Amino acid sequence: MTGTWIELVVNIMVILLLLIGAFITLSATIGIIRFPDIYTRLHAATKASTLGVTSILIAAFLYLYVKEDIVSGKLLIGIIFIMVTAPVSAHMIGRAAHNSGIKPLTKNRTDAYEEAMRKHQ
Repeated sequence: MTGTWIELVVNIMVILLLLIGAFITLSATIGIIRFPDIYTRLHAATKASTLGVTSILIAAFLYLYVKEDIVSGKLLIGIIFIMVTAPVSAHMIGRAAHNSGIKPLTKNRTDAYEEAMRKHQ
């Protein structure tokens, strides 16, 4: 066996991060297809980009850092960009959908945003 224990641990971490990212992305894809309304589909899509793609990018960063001795600033910027922009854009799309009149498919729950907007007006 060649290499050090650190390389073995990092290889295991890279494999786990890639598998976790692939699983989250796959489950989010199924969620986008199966969920009933825009809000739950938006939730699934946001989780895929935030958690799935970020874990794959972290795995790529670790691999490049350990194997090739490269610190990729582009990967770090990509990770930060996805972690910041995906939740904000999902929130804005959800708010725009709600303001345009699309109601969530909630039969046993209340629409807290609509109640807050009524109190505010």
